[in-house]
Amino acid sequence: MLSVDELVDRLIDLSFAEDIGDGDHTTLCCIPEDAMGKSHLLIKEDGILAGVEIAKEVFRRFDPTMKVEVLMQDGARVKKGDIAMIVTGKVRSLLQTERLMLNIMQRMSGIATMTNRYVKLLEGTGTRVLDTRKTTPGMRMLEKQAVKIGGGCNHRIGLFDMILLKDNHVDFAGGIVNAIDRCHAYLAEKGLDLKIEIEVRSFDELQQVLDRGGVDRIMLDNFSVPDTKKAVEMINHRFETESSGGITFETIRAYAEQGVDFISVGALTHSVKGLDMSFKAC
Repeated sequence: MLSVDELVDRLIDLSFAEDIGDGDHTTLCCIPEDAMGKSHLLIKEDGILAGVEIAKEVFRRFDPTMKVEVLMQDGARVKKGDIAMIVTGKVRSLLQTERLMLNIMQRMSGIATMTNRYVKLLEGTGTRVLDTRKTTPGMRMLEKQAVKIGGGCNHRIGLFDMILLKDNHVDFAGGIVNAIDRCHAYLAEKGLDLKIEIEVRSFDELQQVLDRGGVDRIMLDNFSVPDTKKAVEMINHRFETESSGGITFETIRAYAEQGVDFISVGALTHSVKGLDMSFKAC
């Protein structure tokens, strides 16, 4: 399995390949090879900054001679007009790295900002907000890192680091008990030690899980707020609890107040708006 660093390296390589191709002909035709310059990252919207460390890696990978002066770190609360970093180097390098750096930082900062808004809503409840696998293909590691920078928690990274028995798994396996039993048999056969979560859609399914046991967390899928309260009381701290499905910025606090441990929110990554910023000559 590839490490996080290896995945990021591949993302950067692919991104430069699709953007620059056989050459940035606009820059090459009008900027002398030895021209030197300086650009700053201008924040144009209030939010949470994320992606600084990845941006530094983008510059380093493209041109190790570029000098980066970081003025604001990942996780900083930024406002319109702030200067987050100053980069000095060959003008050609500044121009050719601009778009990739901005794409990454705008996306990550948007996710961190959105996550932080949800986190603020949950203050005092003890409930933590989780991301999902609803991420941009190839950018999952960066997007999940942005969630953590914004104060949220990562759910599983992919299909390899946790067992999550969802509705389709349960249905194809022939029910709750079959799904759990097959899961344990598989883990024993493969010698794997993975946490097990199972999704339930009704109180009948929840009772089957409570009777069978053998899981670490129960996901309450599309339960109403009153039903969530009842489910949490039934579980009574025997397993971790997670609410999921259609929970919005307006309703998340009400779910948290019912005592669930986690609330997963796909909107943290699948439909977030990038934070506005620009990379301008200075």
